[in-house]
Amino acid sequence: MNELIPSKLLEIINEFEISVGREKIELLLQYADMMPVLPEHLQERHDTMDFVQECMTPVYVSAEQDDTGLHFYFDVPAESPTVRGFAAIMAIGLDGSTPRQVLDIPNDFFLQMGLEKVLTMQRLNGISAILAHMKRLALQSFESDVDR
Repeated sequence: MNELIPSKLLEIINEFEISVGREKIELLLQYADMMPVLPEHLQERHDTMDFVQECMTPVYVSAEQDDTGLHFYFDVPAESPTVRGFAAIMAIGLDGSTPRQVLDIPNDFFLQMGLEKVLTMQRLNGISAILAHMKRLALQSFESDVDR
């Protein structure tokens, strides 16, 4: 399974694998603080971003592609640090990935991180929903590349 995961994301997974118990939550909160800033053209423009309806927390995601690959941007309230942390992990870990790399990520990759030991099933479902939306955006990007 690890061969399907881009190296930046794999490094993050390894960080979580070696942490135990409360350390996993603390690491997630550290990532929440590292959430990449929304580009100016997306700030206050949720109408141009995808809304992840399956999350109880309001999560907005957008993907942009350039010569270096895909870049994902999230808007998640600071009051939801675990969801924000996971979104930051995804934005950082998949920055510059190709659409194919995003599509190939196993849907349950986060189980390698041991998050099921510290998060509720509801949070894990939200994580799955975020990944599913990212894959949809990657697929759209992939399809637009094929059309060119």
